[in-house]
Amino acid sequence: MDDGNMNGMGGMSKLSTMNNPMVMSQMTFFWSKNAYILFCGWPGTSIGMYVLALIFIFVLSIFVEWLSHCQLIKPSPKHVAFMVVGVVQTILHALRVCLDFFIMLAVRSFNGGVFLVAVAGHTVGFLLFGSRVFKDSDAIKFPYDPHPLSC
Repeated sequence: MDDGNMNGMGGMSKLSTMNNPMVMSQMTFFWSKNAYILFCGWPGTSIGMYVLALIFIFVLSIFVEWLSHCQLIKPSPKHVAFMVVGVVQTILHALRVCLDFFIMLAVRSFNGGVFLVAVAGHTVGFLLFGSRVFKDSDAIKFPYDPHPLSC
């Protein structure tokens, strides 16, 4: 029975949600190009912007996996300041965590397409940078560590 409520959202009529900027968001997975991902109004109702948003989430997920498995800081002689190396590691870790939270917030849009491309991006990123598929057998230091975070 339809009593004017929006899908059982506790008495919120369509009129009250139009006048209220604090509209409740979707709380179940749905399949639509009309979604808000990360920012209000983005990607909007355009199919092109939705595809761009999916590509952005996919590439961002691959980049996070690269940050998780790269070794940007190589072992160096003792005369290099450990403080500088520690600060750089901390900045890289903070960047990775920030990007992970962006992906998590995008998935919280409960759009099925966003969820699938986020998982696919992490999967492709792990395949390229974390698995043994593209690594030299001599370069594998910790074969049983699935997520080394060795920046």
